[in-house]
Amino acid sequence: MSQASRRWVMNAVNQPMVREAAGPTPPQAGEVVVQVAGCGVCHTDLGYFYDGVRTNHPLPLVLGHEISGRVVAAGAGAEAWMGRAVIIPAVIPCGQCDACKRGKGTICARQAMPGNDIQGGFASHITVPAVGLCPVDEARLAAAGLELADVSVVADAVTTPYQAVLQAGVEPGTLCVVIGVGGVGGYCAQIAAAFGGTVVAIDVDPVKLETIGRYGAALTVNAREADPKTLKKTIAAFAKERGLSTREWAIFECSGSAAGQQTAWNLLVHGATLAVVGFTMDKVEVRLSNLMAFHARALGNWGCPPELYPGALDLVLDRKIELASFIERRPLDDINQVFAEAHAHKLTRRAILVP
Repeated sequence: MSQASRRWVMNAVNQPMVREAAGPTPPQAGEVVVQVAGCGVCHTDLGYFYDGVRTNHPLPLVLGHEISGRVVAAGAGAEAWMGRAVIIPAVIPCGQCDACKRGKGTICARQAMPGNDIQGGFASHITVPAVGLCPVDEARLAAAGLELADVSVVADAVTTPYQAVLQAGVEPGTLCVVIGVGGVGGYCAQIAAAFGGTVVAIDVDPVKLETIGRYGAALTVNAREADPKTLKKTIAAFAKERGLSTREWAIFECSGSAAGQQTAWNLLVHGATLAVVGFTMDKVEVRLSNLMAFHARALGNWGCPPELYPGALDLVLDRKIELASFIERRPLDDINQVFAEAHAHKLTRRAILVP
């Protein structure tokens, strides 16, 4: 492996990550080494680093789970991946257990999440199981005006809401409410629109609302300018104007905030589907009986099964999802500065760290 191999290690909560000159572990049978092209900075990473959300692998640990790159070494049985451009699933199921065989890889007990269960992608190289790798067609990538680093965010920011939209059964005529349209939510709005849904975007950032208004949202609402009752009435009036139902809304909570979750709950209507996509350690107080009274449902959304990755990537490469306007590449060695900017909400685009 290259003498330039390096990684940035988290040793303690809210302490600067430290650069180490260290290569990846040699690949065992069924594993590959990927030379990282880019690794996205996710809200989850900030939770581990600033809020002390517990990682399954004890510290020290390399964070980062939105990873794209090229396979540069392969163990026995994985040789066919050599030299290929790939996206590494953010949650890698074992592929062998009963849950995996029944298509429920997101609840696999032996799943491995880079930057949580195993060493992550804020490094020049990473060793991962080959199972679930998503190949990237580099000719289509170039035709879409993208670089391999750019599609790192497909591994979570795109595929996670992609699964949520599929689970919610979005189709033409579905009114979709997306709460929090930075990062994951920005892609959720676009994916819902690509599936034929009519999207209402809710956020507190006028810049993000203006952007998503150009890429998928039919209506944008600033949550700071409407109380809960007014917000619900506004969306219902919009639905009637568009000839859409005031029932069976698909509500996607993507902000990962207590305020966003409370807003999502307050928007429940008869037959609604509430998809919880964002994560927060904060607690909210809700009347759970609303699910019963509205005959609604609430769905969790952990990661995305690797078999769904190609479909999500196709939306990006076919330009049905705008990627470039929502990302920015930054040098990996600026990781501590980028984390600080992300934590202070100074980034308007999702940062991709490039070794």
